[in-house]
Amino acid sequence: MRFADYAKLYLTAGKGGAGSVSFRREKYIPKGGPDGGDGGKGADIVLQGDAHMNTLLDLRYKKFLKAPAGEAGAGGMKSGKDGEDIILRVPLGTVAYEFETRRLIGEVTEEGQKVVIAKGGMGGKGNTFFKNATRQTPRFAQPGEEGEEVVVEIELKLIADVGLVGFPNAGKSTLLASLSSARPKVADYPFTTLEPNLGVVQLSDFRSFVVADIPGIIEDAHQGKGLGVQFLRHIERNKILLYMVSSEGDIEDEYHILKNELKQYRADLVEKPSVLAVSKMDLKPGYDLDRKLDVDIPCVEISSATGHNLDALKEVIWKLLHGDGEAETEY
Repeated sequence: MRFADYAKLYLTAGKGGAGSVSFRREKYIPKGGPDGGDGGKGADIVLQGDAHMNTLLDLRYKKFLKAPAGEAGAGGMKSGKDGEDIILRVPLGTVAYEFETRRLIGEVTEEGQKVVIAKGGMGGKGNTFFKNATRQTPRFAQPGEEGEEVVVEIELKLIADVGLVGFPNAGKSTLLASLSSARPKVADYPFTTLEPNLGVVQLSDFRSFVVADIPGIIEDAHQGKGLGVQFLRHIERNKILLYMVSSEGDIEDEYHILKNELKQYRADLVEKPSVLAVSKMDLKPGYDLDRKLDVDIPCVEISSATGHNLDALKEVIWKLLHGDGEAETEY
């Protein structure tokens, strides 16, 4: 499997190093004061954004991770060395949750951004730290703190301008291949697409936007049916939605089913700017539906096979993305 958008990790951050109990002992100074150094901090486990990555597949092979401990302090007020952090490179759009509570730990949205998902323990204080006017020879030091132990769920939510939403075999992958240089698997049977695909669409005047082809949604997908919610989350970060329905079916009914699935999954998704593409219009005589569609968003009737109205669809999407006035309601 080349693509992975989920990983479950069992993490143990590094333990802090112990503080040192030490006293200065030099020639002519037989009873020097305390000089025990502090222990080093235990290593963190960190996610770091990498714009060149598009999968969490590497994390599948790092299920159990234990970060190195900090070094113990030493005499001469020498502090121990901090443990070296474990850095996990992840795609932009990666979100980390605590497994049991689903508490959001953090999300990575920018190149180079770091999110600590398991904190290393602090190093213990050496006996020098505890010296005061009434306790001039402390014979104790702090042990290092234990590192955080946590089970973390890592999810990838693709960051794209446009999310393609439709039933299996509606022609989404064919459209993506026609609009961009992406080459998703295309075949005449449902669920050809089993993983999201990204494509960059080029327009005139050096304009471009990114489209994500989401695997097909079926009725009750929000309850986990079919490929379920594991792919619905990829729609969350898209700026606009491109609903796609085949001209062979009941267009209005299928559009409303798709919209309802998104609403049941997360109500605010249906508030995103949207456009409806009626695909496979080359199957209709004269590329004509013979009727006006009763939908509440701009509608473009297209054919990926012949290129019919694809340029018009690009322009409608561009206007919705950049708010350049109201898009035409029908093409």
